[in-house]
Amino acid sequence: MSRPSSPSVRPRYNEADVDAYRDVAFGPYAADITTRADGCVLLRACEPLGPYPRRFTEHLVHWAARRPRQTFLAQRAAGPAGSPGRPWRRLSYVQAFEQATRLAQALLDLGLSADRPLAILSGNDLEHALLTLAALHVGIPVAPISPSYSRLDPQATRVVQALERLTPGLVFAADGAAYAPAIERAVPAEVPVLLAQGTLPGRATLSFEALLATPPTPAVGAAHARVDGDTIAKFLFTSGSTRAPKAVINTHRMLCANQQMYAQCYPFLEQVPPVLVDWLPWHHTAGGNSNLGLVLRNGGTLYIDDGKPTEAGIAETLLNLRDISPTAIYTVPKGLEVLAQHMAHDAALRRSVFAELRLVFAAGAAMPPAVIEQIDRLALQTVGARVPMTMGLGMTETAPFAVSHHRPGWRAGVIGLPAPGLELKLAPVDGKLEVRYRGPSVTPGYWRQPELRAQCWDDEGYFRSGDAAAFIEPAEPARGLRFDGRIAEDFKLVSGTWVSVEAVRARALAQALPYVQDVVVAGDGRDVLGLLVFLAPAARQLASGPGAPAGDPGVRAWAQRWLDALAAAGTGSSNRVERVLLMDEPPSAAQGELTDKGSLNQRAVLRSRAALVEALYAEPGDPRVLRAALH
Repeated sequence: MSRPSSPSVRPRYNEADVDAYRDVAFGPYAADITTRADGCVLLRACEPLGPYPRRFTEHLVHWAARRPRQTFLAQRAAGPAGSPGRPWRRLSYVQAFEQATRLAQALLDLGLSADRPLAILSGNDLEHALLTLAALHVGIPVAPISPSYSRLDPQATRVVQALERLTPGLVFAADGAAYAPAIERAVPAEVPVLLAQGTLPGRATLSFEALLATPPTPAVGAAHARVDGDTIAKFLFTSGSTRAPKAVINTHRMLCANQQMYAQCYPFLEQVPPVLVDWLPWHHTAGGNSNLGLVLRNGGTLYIDDGKPTEAGIAETLLNLRDISPTAIYTVPKGLEVLAQHMAHDAALRRSVFAELRLVFAAGAAMPPAVIEQIDRLALQTVGARVPMTMGLGMTETAPFAVSHHRPGWRAGVIGLPAPGLELKLAPVDGKLEVRYRGPSVTPGYWRQPELRAQCWDDEGYFRSGDAAAFIEPAEPARGLRFDGRIAEDFKLVSGTWVSVEAVRARALAQALPYVQDVVVAGDGRDVLGLLVFLAPAARQLASGPGAPAGDPGVRAWAQRWLDALAAAGTGSSNRVERVLLMDEPPSAAQGELTDKGSLNQRAVLRSRAALVEALYAEPGDPRVLRAALH
């Protein structure tokens, strides 16, 4: 064993100015922190993890008995987005339990298992929730797959890859017409398809209503009794932008332990049943595990929000928030930004949003300080106190809750300390400290990819996250950690959308040769993508004079046309380049911008040319920066 180079630290955390916040119960914020001789830092919460159930649907059984008539899930009736007057379709806890057991019997009758799981192609709705609960209840894994994989890609490439990995025994889609192309391409003829509505021309399908009419037998109870912590609950797919998505195994132990961790950090959830108006997708760990899970674990109510955190999609969210007062909001920073803009001019909306609000959790990306300030101002104006805003760090492989700053006074970038029961190791990698996890909420691996075990776990059994962290104040480690970027190059926009750096780079270069040597993709924590561009010698062919190519009118005119074409070809914020800055200085080996093999080190360029990155996003615009003409 390595000898600790410093004694363990048992900090007591005191946050200033807490009187300005609404009175909300938070759990202990303290950790044992040890620095080893090998440079690794070990962190463990001082509070031990409390007991948790073996099976995740024990929560459903509990609340069906204790709060049978309370609404568990609700969703607006179909109609134009944002149109008022549409009633809520509601499921009480006892209705959800009774319907889930009927569906569970039907799934058992179909012979589903870990080798033949349930795959779900469509988004959040009551049928999706009931099927998930049914499968979990009897130990059948469920694999929700991003609807965009089916609906935005005519080839449904990632659906094909996912189903080849899974070999499902049943595939569900909410609507036959919407998912017909993906089903035709990805679902083998011998695999049953279940639809909530519609048909598939030329293919027999199962009806959701027919499965819901299946009477349960003692087999349901027997299957439920066999479920334990090691039983696979879900396969959740990571965002495979350039490679086939990986299926992350989520066990019942992971889900149950994770919700216990969350409750100990945020005990107010047990004091007042949580009410969420939530759009986060269930094929992502934040929406499907954390949010749906915390509502079920704590006997709350989740109103499914069919809106989106964009100018175009916010109308439905605003309609719902005028109707329902949430106790917590979990969304990406862009969602909070758009919501704050509307609340600033809508007193009734403000009153409804802040009436019962106890927490704002900015999931998935950096939060602009101006948005925090605006939310604080609006809360003070409306209810006379700020609402605590917090943040943390987690991932699909940690179910996801892992590191948490559960204290008022949060600042952008702060992630806090490990949750109870989770061991954290900060390991030196490429000049940063990589966050590594070990504990009951960490995945045992990737489905049918055992070869990834060696590269994703270290020799002490810690999962390598690829995220980096640093202490907020190195001299005061008790204050916790701040996020320090990704060890790898991929990043998220402020919307929470992952960006595949290599895919964006390859497309940009393909349209720029021979005039561009290389590009560096910027946009981590920003609204839009930008490029720092290293021009090639051939760019002088475009020049109208003898000066530096980066400032030459002819070169800039060509670069504007290139940028406009790139932007026009983008299908979304994750691949639409909107800004370009042409650079005069070539990449520097001395600054680490070039590797020993002569390739570009993207992260090193972004670090050494941070001022140019700031210029890309400066307002008013820097004259050196070209902006796409968007139509």
